[in-house]
Amino acid sequence: MSAPDALERLYDTHAGALFAFALNLTRSEPDARDLLQDLFHRLADRPMPSEVRDPRGWLLRSLHHLSVDRVRRRDSRSRAADRLAAESLELFAPVADPDEAAFRHELAAALGELPEEQRSVVHLKLWEGRTFEQIADLLDIPANTAASRHRYALEKLRDRLRPLYDEIR
Repeated sequence: MSAPDALERLYDTHAGALFAFALNLTRSEPDARDLLQDLFHRLADRPMPSEVRDPRGWLLRSLHHLSVDRVRRRDSRSRAADRLAAESLELFAPVADPDEAAFRHELAAALGELPEEQRSVVHLKLWEGRTFEQIADLLDIPANTAASRHRYALEKLRDRLRPLYDEIR
């Protein structure tokens, strides 16, 4: 298989999941698209090593590294975090049920309030179905740190969403 064909196949197979992860990390559709474009541009120059056994994991890790590099290049980490947390994105598909739509909107807002480190672990755990060991490997952190970030994030989400959940239940 030629290099362009392999790259196209990688894109077709993983772009949706990679974009969702990038969107959750950046909280900005244009930034997520830029990260995805940067990742595949780099892959065109330097293909994925042939010994990689988990292509999606490798791609997610690479995307995370690109995202971290991008944040580091920003003027101020705190300003970027404030801006990202303030943005409310619709991460979920629209639904007809107004209660479910309200809950999804609040969940997206609550996810946006989490620190990036916790938000990335939650995304990889819930949307990608990764284990804490896999998350640790992807984000270059200890597995216990990944588990702690996940636990703290779920506590924050539970506290933030409990009143709404009780109201619509």
